[in-house]
Amino acid sequence: MRVVTGVVGNDVHVVANRLIEISLKERGFDVYNLGVNTYLEEFLDALIETDAELLLISSLNGEAEGWCRNLKALKSKYNFRSNPLFVIGGNLGVGEMDPDALIPKFKAYGFDLVYHQKDLNESLDEVEEVLKQRIEV
Repeated sequence: MRVVTGVVGNDVHVVANRLIEISLKERGFDVYNLGVNTYLEEFLDALIETDAELLLISSLNGEAEGWCRNLKALKSKYNFRSNPLFVIGGNLGVGEMDPDALIPKFKAYGFDLVYHQKDLNESLDEVEEVLKQRIEV
C-alpha cells in the first residue's frame, strides 16, 4: 500500500518525520516521504503522482491548523484515482487551546483521522484497520 507522508508548513522536525517513515516501512507501506516544510498542494500533487491510498501529514510545532485549514477546498480541485485516507497527527495545537476541540476542527478541514499527541504505533494500528475496512467494502 502506498503512503505519502511529510511534515506540513514551516515545521522542521526531521527526526520525527524519519521515525514515521521507518514505522510505515516496517509495516510494509511503500513510502513517499516529502520531508519537512511541505505545503498542502505538494502533498496533494504527490497523491496524484503516486496514486497513494494514504496521506499521513505530521506536525510537531503545533502550527498545523494555519497550514491545513484550506484542505477541503484544495481537495475539491483534485481528481484522486484512489480514494485516499487523509490523516494528520502530532502536536496539532499550541498555547491556550482546547485539545478536545482539535479533532472535530481538523475533521472539518477535511481529514478522516486526527491524532493529537497520540502514540505513533497505536495511531498506525487504527489507520491500518480503517484502510483494511475500506478494502473489504
